[in-house]
Amino acid sequence: MKYGIYYAYWAREWGGDFLPFISKVKRLGFDVLEVNCGSFPERDDSYFRELRRVSEGEGVLLSGGYGPRPEHNLSSADPALIEGAFRFWADVFHKMELSGIDRVGGALYSYWPVDFRNGFNKAEDTQRSIENIRKLAGLAAVHGITLNMEVLNRFEGYMLNECEEAVCYVKAVGKSNVKVMLDTFHMNIEEDSLTEAIRKAGGLLGHIHIGEANRRPPSAQGRIPWKNIGQALKDVGYDQYVVMEPFERMGGQVGKDISIWRDLSHGATEKDLDVTAAQSVEYIRSLWG
Repeated sequence: MKYGIYYAYWAREWGGDFLPFISKVKRLGFDVLEVNCGSFPERDDSYFRELRRVSEGEGVLLSGGYGPRPEHNLSSADPALIEGAFRFWADVFHKMELSGIDRVGGALYSYWPVDFRNGFNKAEDTQRSIENIRKLAGLAAVHGITLNMEVLNRFEGYMLNECEEAVCYVKAVGKSNVKVMLDTFHMNIEEDSLTEAIRKAGGLLGHIHIGEANRRPPSAQGRIPWKNIGQALKDVGYDQYVVMEPFERMGGQVGKDISIWRDLSHGATEKDLDVTAAQSVEYIRSLWG
């Protein structure tokens, strides 16, 4: 397994310049930097060639994440919106390939965070989503990209709330580059057993996010059973990326979207955040190898 961290641990806004994070995560002991692909259309091709050059020079792998905005909702019944979403993804996939990124995960099947005031029909939305993700998978395959469908808790999404739903969804799509994505934060809310959910995903598991029940980085002081989770991943033969997705600081669009309403970092400086991240990945490596 390769261990990574999402850049937004240090950020208060989505997007921005990812280049400075590459050497940082390398220095802290990570193998992978995960970036927000939703901002890719804001930059030209030269930036992504540079992103690849720097990451390869540092020996850091890159992965992508995105919580689609409403205008990129692939479960929508609006043909014009779907057409626009496919144009967006065509640009993103092109720039992912330039960057050397071969996977992207998130609520790609819908949008995030869901505004439940709008109402929804889960069955109809899911069927449209399956059909559109099937088409999107064909476009992604041209660029060598895997799409990972993230299971979200009931307060952030409605389509895939537990692993079993995601397994059924991925099987219905029926494309080898569409996989299940799990996240221990969401699993802790929805799954009866975190380890059995991993075993249920089995060979369909393409990506996993890890973090404590309160969004802090994994630690021996938390209440997520990290040793057992590592064993479950080994049991299913998982050898892909394990990416920490911690959020501790209030403020900005990141804090708003993630619902961070108190300072979980207890006033930490960026250096303090670095130390915590380094200790966390060292702890997980000590358990999982």
